[in-house]
Amino acid sequence: MAEIKYKPVKHDHNAFLKKASKRRGFQTAYQALAVEYAVANEMLAARSRAGLTQEAVATRMGTTKSTVSRLESAGKHAPSLTSLKRYAKAVGCKVEIRLVPQRQD
Repeated sequence: MAEIKYKPVKHDHNAFLKKASKRRGFQTAYQALAVEYAVANEMLAARSRAGLTQEAVATRMGTTKSTVSRLESAGKHAPSLTSLKRYAKAVGCKVEIRLVPQRQD
């Protein structure tokens, strides 16, 4: 079966953030999920570079498109390290993790 090439939907994330930041409580909620959003962004960027659809990644992982969708969403479902490694392999990447010391303000 031929893989369908990924064609991302245009999304201006900065415009979204500008509009959303006007809502009460948005900044606090967004900052609380900063790491989750960073992971989701890395996953989406890797899939885009690989030119794959969620369906193609799911096939490579041996799972469903809805599972891949959940893995790529920030906030509701935190992917396990095992899932991240399977996802990374499916999009031709490897997982690297760093613990960075916090600044003492």
